[in-house]
Amino acid sequence: MNRNDWKSRLGVVYSTNPEFRYDSADEQKTASPSNLPQNLTVLIDRRHRAGKQVTVVKGFMGGERELEELGKILKSRCGTGGSVKEGEILIQGDLRDKIVTILLSLGHKAKRGN
Repeated sequence: MNRNDWKSRLGVVYSTNPEFRYDSADEQKTASPSNLPQNLTVLIDRRHRAGKQVTVVKGFMGGERELEELGKILKSRCGTGGSVKEGEILIQGDLRDKIVTILLSLGHKAKRGN
C-alpha cells in the first residue's frame, strides 16, 4: 500500500508522529461454505411458467451474495437471462448440460437431475 494513499485512511484522525504508519484492517478470507465445492443439482422446471422451460440450480450452501455471483457467472457464460430466487438459480431455457460443465469447471460437484 502506498504510504500516502489517503482514500484508505478516510476514518483515521491526524497524527503528528512522522513514524506513524496506518495499518489497514484487511479482512482475512476464511473458507465459507460458498468457497468450498458445493453439491449442486441442475434440474429443469416447467411449472407455473406458462410451459416455458427454466433450468434450476439447487443445493447451494452459502450467502446470498455468493449465490448472486454464481448466478451472474452462469447467466453470462450461457448467454441468457435468469434470476436468483429463494436460494435457487433460475436460468432461462433448457441448458442443463452446459450448466453442469460450467459448474464442474468452477470446481463444484454438480449432477444433472430429471
